[in-house]
Amino acid sequence: MILSLALHDCSYGYRRNDLVLDRLSLRFPAGITLLLGPNGAGKSTLLGISASALSPSRGSVNYNGLDPAVRRDRAAFRQAVAWMPQQINPIPGLTVQEQVTYMGWLKGLTREDARRKSANALEAVDLTPLAGRRSHELSGGQLRRMGLAQALVHAAQVVLMDEPTAGLDPTQRETFRELVRRISVNTQVVISTHQIEDINELYESVIVLDRGQVRFHGTTNEFLRADDAVSAYRRLVSGDV
Repeated sequence: MILSLALHDCSYGYRRNDLVLDRLSLRFPAGITLLLGPNGAGKSTLLGISASALSPSRGSVNYNGLDPAVRRDRAAFRQAVAWMPQQINPIPGLTVQEQVTYMGWLKGLTREDARRKSANALEAVDLTPLAGRRSHELSGGQLRRMGLAQALVHAAQVVLMDEPTAGLDPTQRETFRELVRRISVNTQVVISTHQIEDINELYESVIVLDRGQVRFHGTTNEFLRADDAVSAYRRLVSGDV
């Protein structure tokens, strides 16, 4: 059986009577999924709920029988499902490896395991040579890679990424995409981004979200073959709806 992260009948609003997500049900497919949608579509909220960083006002989230709303499931869920937010914040005074180790500890690893696995995570994202550097001294691209190491340190089975290549130059984006290809061999990956120039090369599935609702959910080939789906997405991005 292929394990998959799923949301059932989820709603969420930052203000009363102003729902960002409205009774949304969704099962993320295996492989690498591209999450598309215009600004304000609810993508970051969807990822936050999927990672249990936010709690839906109604509905439930589930991965392999684990429900983060249930206290006894929460730690195991958060070890299985990792979230890489758009903003990666260095912790003052900590080296790169110390920060990744700390994140592993927060996810429930022992200090010894967190230290050992942080070295593996840094190697996976090609940051081992910078392990002893202060995290606030990293460049933008290096910070993104550290953020990915933080998501990988506890051997997550699902990694959710919110605009992971925003602000990176083309070379940095290609380096990051190669890292994603590498980790996706054993990890389910969901990436929210507006950059779709490599949609054919990287992504296996596409989900289009708008106004808190799924407008398209299928394979990348199905998305590209469906002229109406591609055109609809372009209208969403341009605001011509």
